[in-house]
Formats: sequence, C-alpha cells, structure tokens
Amino acid sequence: MMLKIILRAAVFCVFSASAALVAATPARADRCDDLVKELRNQIDGLRIGQTAAGTVYLAHPKAREITLGCSAKNFSNQLFAKSDRKPPPAFIDLIAGAAAIIFTLPKDDMERGAKRCFSRLGLFRGDDVTSRYRRLEMRCARTKTESTITITRSKDQ
Repeated sequence: MMLKIILRAAVFCVFSASAALVAATPARADRCDDLVKELRNQIDGLRIGQTAAGTVYLAHPKAREITLGCSAKNFSNQLFAKSDRKPPPAFIDLIAGAAAIIFTLPKDDMERGAKRCFSRLGLFRGDDVTSRYRRLEMRCARTKTESTITITRSKDQ
C-alpha cells in the first residue's frame, strides 16, 4: 500500500516538472514573422511597416507599394506589389527575390514567371491577366498609371 502511494507521488512529480518545463519555454514567433525577418535580412532597402489583419506592409524604393499577406482561409501566402505602368527591370528583380524567399522557389523561375505575367498584358488579353506558374497563381493588372502583380499559393498546393 505504501509503495503505491510513493509511486503515485513520484509520477505526479515527474508530470508536474515536465509541465513546468513546457510552460517555461519561450513562445515562438509565427511563420509570417519569420518570413518578414528573412525578407528584411536578404533584400537591401526593404523596410517593414505595420501589420494589420494578417497583412504586413513593406516599403522599398523600387516599388510604390508592396505587401505580404499571411495565411488566410484560401491561400497560404500572398505577395502584392504595385509599380509604374511599365514595370522597370529593378521592380521585377525585387518581386522575384521576394517571391523566391516567400515561396521557396529559385529566383530565376520567379523572375521568368513575373516577366511572363507582365508581358501578357495588352491588346489581346486585356489589362487583367491571371496565370499559373510553378503551382502559383499570378495575377497582373494595369491601369493608365500603374501595374500590379499578386502572387499567391492556394492552401491545397
């Protein structure tokens, strides 16, 4: 009888000690924060703005606007960028670098996909084009003054 009581007390001590260790470990930042830090460290001139509703606002001299949308109901990550009507090569390079980091694909492939998306805009296909490239949804649109690109990976990919 006494052995059972001692055994129960020992098991209780082990479980409570392990629970205290688990509770004492520091909280880990979520995947979105890790992506933002990685972008800031690898892209020169990128500034981090505020975060609102799962969207991190970024700033870079080569883009008018750039945002990173983190996991939502329909997509895992989303990169949105806005530039002049005819995007300069520096803008496409910036987008390719950011997309390569976010979606863990080669930068050359991302540059090829962004160029392909922007080149499809025009008289035949219109000013709003959606295409798939490397299991990513790429949507390019333009107005009279600016062009935008949205790169998204859906949840089921």
